[in-house]
Amino acid sequence: MTDAVGGLNKVLAAEHAAVYAYGVVGARTSGGQRSSATAGFNAHRARRDQIRGLITARGGVPSEAGAAYELPFPVTAARDAARLAALVEDRVTAAYLELVAVDDPSLRRLAALAMQESAVRGYGWQPAIAALPGHPAPAPAASPTGRPATSPPVSLDQ
Repeated sequence: MTDAVGGLNKVLAAEHAAVYAYGVVGARTSGGQRSSATAGFNAHRARRDQIRGLITARGGVPSEAGAAYELPFPVTAARDAARLAALVEDRVTAAYLELVAVDDPSLRRLAALAMQESAVRGYGWQPAIAALPGHPAPAPAASPTGRPATSPPVSLDQ
């Protein structure tokens, strides 16, 4: 089983990065996307604070946020911002996946709920379903023009 404090610190690092990224996303969006960016920022900030408290309660030392984070690609327009938000949510979901292996049932529940929330937010930014590990990616639905109706899933290898 995974060490609870170690797993929580990995999740905390992902939440720190998400808060930073959503600041960038919010700066490059407007209207409904800006509202979604604000909601994502607030959700990740609340999770970050919750995780910090859980680490401290278990006698651990929470990791601190970096002063800045290197983005995986330039974010110069709303489309880039949406792509970044989707990628961030995929990475946060992956970070919580390890936490579902801890002995503490309350942490497993928290991780499962956090993964669900991130997956829903990510889908809102980029409505595409990534393949499960070991399974082929689903074929995108064709639009009347013959082009894919949705963009392909964001690769985590960027």
